[in-house]
Amino acid sequence: MPNALAYLALFAWPVVALAMFRRMAPRRALIWTLLAGYLLLPERTGVDLPLLPALDKTFIPAAAALALCWPHLRARGGLGVLRGPMGALAAIYLAGPFATALSNPDPVITGVRFMPGLNLYDAASSALTNAVLLMPYLLARRMLADEDAHRDLLTALAAAGLAYTLPALFEIRMSPQLHSWIYGFFPHAFDQQMRYGGFRPVVFLPHGLWLAMFMAMAVIAAAALWRLAPQGRRAARAAATAWLLGVLVLCKTLSATFYALAFAPLVRFAPLRWQVLAAALGGGAVLLYPMLRGADLAPTQTALELAAAVDEERAQSLGFRLGNEDVLLARANLRPFLGWGGYGRSHEYDPATGRDLTIADGRWIIVIGAFGWLGYLAEFGLLTLPLILAARRRAPVAPATAALGLILAANLVDLIPNASLTPLTWMIAGALAGRLEAERARRPT
Repeated sequence: MPNALAYLALFAWPVVALAMFRRMAPRRALIWTLLAGYLLLPERTGVDLPLLPALDKTFIPAAAALALCWPHLRARGGLGVLRGPMGALAAIYLAGPFATALSNPDPVITGVRFMPGLNLYDAASSALTNAVLLMPYLLARRMLADEDAHRDLLTALAAAGLAYTLPALFEIRMSPQLHSWIYGFFPHAFDQQMRYGGFRPVVFLPHGLWLAMFMAMAVIAAAALWRLAPQGRRAARAAATAWLLGVLVLCKTLSATFYALAFAPLVRFAPLRWQVLAAALGGGAVLLYPMLRGADLAPTQTALELAAAVDEERAQSLGFRLGNEDVLLARANLRPFLGWGGYGRSHEYDPATGRDLTIADGRWIIVIGAFGWLGYLAEFGLLTLPLILAARRRAPVAPATAALGLILAANLVDLIPNASLTPLTWMIAGALAGRLEAERARRPT
């Protein structure tokens, strides 16, 4: 159970955000309100109110940022939620839960397990949850839509990553203890953080996988800043990139290390056009993945063989995930367009005992099972469309913008095996979407 300090940190965060907005430019304060809130506030701590989303580390930083950004947003015409193709997807993302609820009024009964049918209360609750998830996207779309803001975002990711290496190294040596010592409990299964005779660090994030993914993002950001640095500072930026990569390797997460090794050299050495195309290829592959998976065209056997070549235990883990995906995808295909809704209705259960037979790990299968293709295309369209549309443009792209595209692509690829969708993912996607929309607005008609 969370201790008093956990709740104090959570509900004091608006005061921290106010202090940042008084001392920083609005765009930098927005970045740090969301980034530091994600990295420092306690997991699985909040207050559940009727209908409303939980008041937790996702809601409170986003709400504080919205309130403190509002004077600047009002001068720019508000959030502009419904503008352009991104606005259409945002509208579907917010309204989709109502369509899902209306199509799922029937209860699901399997053995002794009873899952109720959905009603408008469930729809409103899901729509409000989606609104909270979308808030960093909408704020970044309006406040972080220029090259200077993109460079600020890269700098914040690298700086936060460097700062986070200290508690991460402590937990690598001493085991994941900081969340328990400071906030009174551990947010996940401890045994899942034990790997290769040591420990994966967690610090204040949901799981060691999430921390490793953040460190991979920091490595790519540092590599981008290394490229952008003047001649006299390149050695320091190179050392920072190497340090972050070394700590990432010690985090003992193969997938995140692979993303960093694949994308950091691109962002440091490749032409900007290649970076944009690589990011679009990654985003497009993620968007199409459920179709490829359903048609048995995804290279799952190759992935298993590569994993087995590295570590037989990782191959077994991947095989278990893929088997669960097959079962969950077959279940999702029974209600493909609007999904099954919440309460675990999209899972498969033992017909005699009602025991849950499946585990949903990847964000894609969670969304497509709960909200169908409509919900999937809305959510993943918002996240991938900025990358795909950027590749269609022939105009030069700023180095910081190209780097953010690769960071987003790495995070999106990780949404296939994991549910590592965070406020940082939404913020980066929103910043890229805003840049595209701003350039389109300046284009002569």
